[in-house]
Amino acid sequence: MVLAVLCVSLLVVSLDDTILNVALPDIVRDLHASSSDLQWIVDTYAVVFAGLLLTLGSLGDRLGRTWVLAAGLLVFGTGSALSALSSAPSALIAARGGMGVGAAAIMPSTLSILTNVFPEPDERSRAIGIWSGTTGLGVAIGPVVGGWLLSRFWWGSVFLVNVPICLLGLVAVVAIVPNSRDRAAKAPDLPGAALSTVGIAALLWGIIDAPARGWTSPLVVSALCAGLAFLVLFVAWERRTSHPMLELSFFASRRFSAAVAAMAMVVFALMGGLFLFTQYLQFALGFRPFETGLRIAPIALVLMVVAPLSAVLDRRIGTKPVVFTGLALVALAFGLLSSTTTAGGYWEAFPSFLLMGIGVGLAFAPCTEAVMGSVPPARAGVGSATNSASLQIGGATGVAILGSLLNTRYQSLIGTALAPYHLPHAALDAIQSSLGGALAVAQTVGGHTGALLAALARDAFVSGMDLAVLAAAGVVGAAAVLVAAVLPNRPRAPHGDQDPQ
Repeated sequence: MVLAVLCVSLLVVSLDDTILNVALPDIVRDLHASSSDLQWIVDTYAVVFAGLLLTLGSLGDRLGRTWVLAAGLLVFGTGSALSALSSAPSALIAARGGMGVGAAAIMPSTLSILTNVFPEPDERSRAIGIWSGTTGLGVAIGPVVGGWLLSRFWWGSVFLVNVPICLLGLVAVVAIVPNSRDRAAKAPDLPGAALSTVGIAALLWGIIDAPARGWTSPLVVSALCAGLAFLVLFVAWERRTSHPMLELSFFASRRFSAAVAAMAMVVFALMGGLFLFTQYLQFALGFRPFETGLRIAPIALVLMVVAPLSAVLDRRIGTKPVVFTGLALVALAFGLLSSTTTAGGYWEAFPSFLLMGIGVGLAFAPCTEAVMGSVPPARAGVGSATNSASLQIGGATGVAILGSLLNTRYQSLIGTALAPYHLPHAALDAIQSSLGGALAVAQTVGGHTGALLAALARDAFVSGMDLAVLAAAGVVGAAAVLVAAVLPNRPRAPHGDQDPQ
């Protein structure tokens, strides 16, 4: 019963990871959002989520994980309602930040409660497999539910759907879930939270705005340098404070460190890829939102099935071969997608989508178990928050970097092609801001000229996407090498008091 309640609570967070993607083209049209706006609509949530995960995870250890989970559901539901009512990109970005606060309380609480409810390693491994499968379920039904809602309602409905799930979860948490906390927990590390959040936000701002302003722009360079400086200060502060939000001592375990890094790198590719694929299917191939959701669903449906099975494989043949195989399949999937063309259509990408779902499903649950099995149960909140923070930072940087690679190449190709024609400034800005803007201009122009502009913009977008997914393949390939070299195959003792193998 407790596991079911935790999975319902987690579902609302994982659902939001993909349900928004199919609504991005509608947001472009209705709110006149640029490509940069879209990246911030996705990434503001992830930046706040990642920045507060460790603080709220440790707060759950200190005050009680059930109460922090209940508060998170309340805040997330409120932020979802405000997002649905937003009338401008800036308002939606702010409301998404509020949702990030709620998600930062929900996700680590579910995993830390699970770890305490299932202390026996085999039971915990099976429970984490189901927990990981729930993440896959949310990713799976997100695009389909989002597409169905968009076929009947406006884009805000993809946020309103969270509200009843949050209310149901809130009632069930209060009624069923036992409270637990670490009586020796230290005070929240507020300076650490501030330094990490500002550092991540500045770094992502520089990456996201670089295509529009130029990578050598003083503002972009300043933001990137400031972000790195704040993150260095964050690490320095964590090393000297008596109550760090990030337990650097956990990273002395090869099992913990390799698993955290591998998950961050695979989610970098997955979330960045989903951000690109939904736009590709709708803008480049012309599918409607519901049709797009159905075509993305195989990634997550396969992930949902494979994630619980991966826990069985983990126990039988060990963590390293299962995770390595998963990462190799994901890298192969992205490598195959790097040759995508507008002429190839959906079925050209379909085998890669299946490989991606299998690979992520194989890697996710064993890595999560490796992380949570490496920390003492009393520190489950901090361990869970570190695990979740790696996922959110990986996803946010994936959207930022892969989106920026796409936008840089798209703007370069489309700008070069249109340079001889001396278009009006407003039209050129719309065309270069996003593929959606270019298609809107093409529709206004109409005729043969409009059709040529649309084809040119689609080709430039797909070329940018090919570059981005090739970079994603490289990142996941590096993760596979890291796992092969560093990740121990099996732990020697429960809860990782000794670094295994």
